[in-house]
Amino acid sequence: MAKKKVKKKAAKKAPKKKVAKKAPKKKAAKPKAKAKKVTKAKTKRKPNAAFMRPLMPSAILAEVVGAKPISRPEVVKKLWAYIRKNGLQDAVNRRMINADDKLKAVFGGKGQVDMFEMNRLVNKQFVS
Repeated sequence: MAKKKVKKKAAKKAPKKKVAKKAPKKKAAKPKAKAKKVTKAKTKRKPNAAFMRPLMPSAILAEVVGAKPISRPEVVKKLWAYIRKNGLQDAVNRRMINADDKLKAVFGGKGQVDMFEMNRLVNKQFVS
């Protein structure tokens, strides 16, 4: 038997869809130099005159910081120097101050005070 060659019909191919081409990547633009803002020349902050005014410490406070008129920030500095010198800061909770006999009188009889409470109690120890 003779084999007949059968031609296969070519399948109709769907027309190819046009794919949008991707735009070429742009190089990142270099950042432009920012325009400098014109600002006023900074002046040093002036402390409040009432806060810095020297005050006379009470007799109790004078035993620790001295009897001369002194400003409140200076009193706090001298108190911290006294606390560090005598090792009165609590070893476990560093915020607490363990008062000795002189500081107990300043703190109103309290044996231990918080460092923030200390400032409030010391402000009461000035003579007007």
